[in-house]
Amino acid sequence: MNMVDVKEVSKTYKQGKVAVHALAGVSLSIAKGEFCALAGPSGSGKTTLLNLIGGLDTPTQGKIFLDNDEITGLSQSRLASIRLNKIGFIFQSYNIIPVLSARENVEYVMLMQGVPARERSERARAVLDDVGLAGMHDRRPAELSGGQQQRVAVARAIVSNPAIVLADEPTANLDSQTGQGLLEMMARMNEERNVTFIFSTHDRMVMDFAHRIIRLKDGLVAHEQIK
Repeated sequence: MNMVDVKEVSKTYKQGKVAVHALAGVSLSIAKGEFCALAGPSGSGKTTLLNLIGGLDTPTQGKIFLDNDEITGLSQSRLASIRLNKIGFIFQSYNIIPVLSARENVEYVMLMQGVPARERSERARAVLDDVGLAGMHDRRPAELSGGQQQRVAVARAIVSNPAIVLADEPTANLDSQTGQGLLEMMARMNEERNVTFIFSTHDRMVMDFAHRIIRLKDGLVAHEQIK
């Protein structure tokens, strides 16, 4: 069963009077439980495609299905609900809240979901331990290294048991050893929890970990590799 179906999707942006074609009729499917990389140089369309799959943007043409439900054409409130309940996001810039502790950052999504306080705390503590941050629950982002902050972001992305995790260049700001540790952790979670992971990346190490690589060039799928 597929987690993602992208059908003839195009995306055009306007830069002044110039039309920029970020995607030009992309079609692909990603099965449940895949550990998949969207690869390609800057401007290839990989981040645009990831944002469209996550409902952060809407296509100019074409259809996108997430877990068999079409998300194109939905209202912003409905898209927000899908993002909250089905999708975990990991951003290159971490996007964790500086005034909150690691635990509070991880609890935030569950707070939005209406999970009771005691359950939020227990689940946040357990997932922080799981990503290697035992003893650091009460530290704020400024007290954590870049790799530790990205682990907080991963914990926040997976704590609510999403159907899919979308990671935009998750290793870009990390040294190679920290990046490898993060990828090993996500690969283990993919295997143990059967969570679908899709990365946008130009990092060779991420591609080495991926079970499938979809290479984009000039807004089109240029090549696919299944390991």
